[in-house]
Amino acid sequence: MERIYDKRETAIYIAKSKYHAVLDSLDIDFYLIKYEKGELVSSPFQNELLFQIVEKGSINIYLIRDDGTRYSLSTGTTDYFLGDMDIFYPKNSNIYAEAAEKLTCISFSMEKHKEMLFSNNKFLVLICNSLSAKIGEMTAIDAAPASLTQRVMSYMKYKCKDKTLKGIEQTAFHLHCSARQLQRVLNQSETSGLVKKIGKGTYKLI
Repeated sequence: MERIYDKRETAIYIAKSKYHAVLDSLDIDFYLIKYEKGELVSSPFQNELLFQIVEKGSINIYLIRDDGTRYSLSTGTTDYFLGDMDIFYPKNSNIYAEAAEKLTCISFSMEKHKEMLFSNNKFLVLICNSLSAKIGEMTAIDAAPASLTQRVMSYMKYKCKDKTLKGIEQTAFHLHCSARQLQRVLNQSETSGLVKKIGKGTYKLI
């Protein structure tokens, strides 16, 4: 991730944005954030509350349940909003946005400007339109089938501290499988070089 505070470059992106008229009405110091493919653009671990508008590239938005099941929620390309739901609701602990390719976003901190944003009708109309579209998409969500191996890898990546699984029995309960099935998957994954055993019942995702 790279933050670019160059006002001239940022102004060029704003001028090209579909929302330039609304953005120009906001007294905010915008900046750009550029992401590499595979980087998390938004996640439950992100402390800073950012509003981001995709201006170049695309993203995948998905939900990881506690059992490691991954649900594809949406994809976003140019003009897609990130952070619109966070304006009104606490950050969801299960939703992630990942750069599907090199990505550039117009960005700003919402915490510093919340009061001003709530008083700007044009901005609120944009947010309402965005949220309505997202709710419509979510009604058609279908869970992508996932193997136990895929679920274990997702669980370790997104739910385990330091990507380290501790405790076979407890983890098997969360993943709705038997301890024997989980141990088999971990053994196979260790052989494949996906995980490394670092202690009794403890595995780290590589």
